[in-house]
Amino acid sequence: MTQPRTIDVLLDQYADSHRHPTNELIHFVCVPVIVFTLLGILWSIHPLTAVLACAAALGYYFKLSRPFAFGMLAMACAMLALLAAMPPMTVLPLSIAIFFVAWIGQFIGHKIEGKKPSFMDDLRFLLIGPLFVLGFLYRRLRVAY
Repeated sequence: MTQPRTIDVLLDQYADSHRHPTNELIHFVCVPVIVFTLLGILWSIHPLTAVLACAAALGYYFKLSRPFAFGMLAMACAMLALLAAMPPMTVLPLSIAIFFVAWIGQFIGHKIEGKKPSFMDDLRFLLIGPLFVLGFLYRRLRVAY
């Protein structure tokens, strides 16, 4: 009997606290927004900081699943391109404001779910959240991960 892949175990554990349809919907909106705004905050420090954060996350994603890593690479490139196109003075204030609103949404979703966020038990789940969202898209498109 083969052992399950690490990515499958992590996604299953993450899904345990994301079963309520409203919480899932909130996460499908808020998780990408949080990623974008976090990159915006890092971009405001220096664009290279945001690029390096993406590279570090992508290194982890490549260890877990190449198809997920390529999907996250595309998303990171799109987000970084959008940040580069934004007026520099707007990136930080918008990122901070939207970051907090999105996290409030996440916690409302978990209140509805009745379970605490996964990352409170394991910080790796901060990186698994985006894969959970991408996994939904991949399943819809029938892309194996």
